[in-house]
Amino acid sequence: MSKVGILMGSDSDLPIMKKAAEMLENFGVEYEMTVISAHRMPEIFVDYAKGAEERGIDVIIAGAGGAAHLPGMCAALFKLPVIGVPIHTKSLGGVDSLYSIVQMPSGIPVATVAINGAANAAILAVEMLSISDKELRGKVKEYCAGLKDQVVAKAEKLDKLGYEAYIQQM
Repeated sequence: MSKVGILMGSDSDLPIMKKAAEMLENFGVEYEMTVISAHRMPEIFVDYAKGAEERGIDVIIAGAGGAAHLPGMCAALFKLPVIGVPIHTKSLGGVDSLYSIVQMPSGIPVATVAINGAANAAILAVEMLSISDKELRGKVKEYCAGLKDQVVAKAEKLDKLGYEAYIQQM
């Protein structure tokens, strides 16, 4: 079975990155999660990234703030998909993280989601895995149908109640 690696540079990123874990659990996708730093523990990081495929990891989701080197370093060492999650920072609101992750040099791609977009990173990982897993593809289609149903239900409720009453129930 496919497995996803969820990495973060600091445990302060856990409230964001747990959303990826929760989404993977919803799809029944196995994962491992750890705190690892490309800067503070480079030897351990390199061992992790180089050994990930051997451990059954097919996609890595890496969250990082500030200089945000973790996703790019993963992509340099792990030759399967890497999805970067820029983490919101106090100084620049996560734009620094976003730019660091999205501006990778040619040949070292990192798929990048929105700032704090760990749930979308997990959905993207599941979609990648579903290319070769029809059962998982069916779950993705069910999930998307559920999103549509939620929006339709909200539109019907708004039509029935009107704007003022709808807002009061929110």
